[in-house]
Amino acid sequence: MIGCGFVGSASVFALMQSGLFTEIVLIDADKNKAEGEAMDISHGIPFASPMKIYAGDYDDVADAAIVVISAGAGQKPGETRLDLVNKNVAIFKSIIPEIAKRNFAGIMLVVANPVDILTQVAIKLSGLPENRVIGSGTVLDSARLRYKLGEHLSVDSRSVHAFIVGEHGDSEVVAWSSANVSGVPLSEMCEMRGHYKHKENTAEIATAVKNSAYEIINKKHATYYGIAMSVKRICEVIMRDEKSILPVSHMIHGVYDIDGVSLSMPAIVGADGIESDIPINLSGEEALKLKESADSLKKIMETIEL
Repeated sequence: MIGCGFVGSASVFALMQSGLFTEIVLIDADKNKAEGEAMDISHGIPFASPMKIYAGDYDDVADAAIVVISAGAGQKPGETRLDLVNKNVAIFKSIIPEIAKRNFAGIMLVVANPVDILTQVAIKLSGLPENRVIGSGTVLDSARLRYKLGEHLSVDSRSVHAFIVGEHGDSEVVAWSSANVSGVPLSEMCEMRGHYKHKENTAEIATAVKNSAYEIINKKHATYYGIAMSVKRICEVIMRDEKSILPVSHMIHGVYDIDGVSLSMPAIVGADGIESDIPINLSGEEALKLKESADSLKKIMETIEL
């Protein structure tokens, strides 16, 4: 774990409980912070599975299965994820070459924001194959959507199948046209549960999901538990070679007229990272919004000097 702020530490805490790894190394520019977090989290090991958790340095990257990068400036109240671009690109310019020097042969998981831009930056700076560099993308946004829909319909959110695609940010797109509850189309399920104002309800839920991070940041200055669970889930899928379908951020080539941009679309994820894209049905309007999301990310990428 590179970066031991709220997100990095919460993610290591979630991973400690998962029993997925025998060893977790924390790296941070502030070595004391990494050591303190490692000590604190290690004291929970007697209630989990045997493992080693300690503060280390970039040499520990060499034989790692997964390197998670959460290092970066956090989002402040009133700031968008894209406002963080220059600060965090500069941080990545110091981190990624250090990883590349160690002949890292695992999967790189980018969590820092703006995650889509930084995933693309990590691909360019690391020289790793595109399938082995993944961003946490809209895994959390999609979980927030499923949670909200579960609440709205009074059903278990694990039975809700719905994706947010595109940027992890303000231009994200809810793929309403492919959303379902255990195979039952969403609009049908809504009516079964007594909801008939589809347009109003979907607009309200989409806005709530999109703004939930801003709301949490305004109330408690940072978001970290939801993303920690998302990191745990992505690591699970990789380590167990589950070949699960997750809306992770990755390089897109030719899907919905989008090429050479990193953003979130459902993909089969396993031990080798991205196996393949999953074609998702989008309405004409959704496809248009997705293209706009990709174009806005492309414009920002063009301003970055690597």
